Amino acid sequence: MPLSEDEQRILHEIEQQFYESDPAFARGVGKTTLYRHAGRNLKWTALGFFVGFGVLVGSFATSPSLFLGFVGFAIMLGCAFVFERNLRKMGKAGWKQVAGSLKTTQVKEQMGDVGKRLKKRFRREE
Repeated sequence: MPLSEDEQRILHEIEQQFYESDPAFARGVGKTTLYRHAGRNLKWTALGFFVGFGVLVGSFATSPSLFLGFVGFAIMLGCAFVFERNLRKMGKAGWKQVAGSLKTTQVKEQMGDVGKRLKKRFRREE
């Protein structure tokens, strides 16, 4: 249902007052989207997952500490749950937007010739 002209004018005045009262906050709110926020959370939870994995492996590699191993596992599990929740927030549209922004050429440039090196290393001599 469209707004009337009077309602549109009132909404425009409120928006103007908002931008005048706190322009920095208004810019921050304007830039932040659900996709950006969820994407940032995905990065942090992935980092947390690997930190938890490091704690888990490190606890058993140095001295078999069951408590530290459990803490590492709990960190990994918590990060996995938060990662999944943020993926659901993004939905298919957000995930396609993020995946579309990553070009395959950029990924190839970052990875280098890993595939070629692995094929060369494990090639059987006939």
